[in-house]
Amino acid sequence: MELGVAARIREKRVAGGLTQSQLAEQLSVSTKAVNEWERDKADPSIKNLIALARYFNVSLDWLLT
Repeated sequence: MELGVAARIREKRVAGGLTQSQLAEQLSVSTKAVNEWERDKADPSIKNLIALARYFNVSLDWLLT
């Protein structure tokens, strides 16, 4: 089963031992934004996708596929 962006964000956040609030603070976004990304209710902007990839040290390809 392939993971979507939402599941990949959550997977990396949980593996890193971060709360949604902590990740939001690191990316300078709201906790609500992270929550919506993880529930697949909203997509991160390109800027935020790049920030997520850098923060988690993964490629954009991995994050998006």
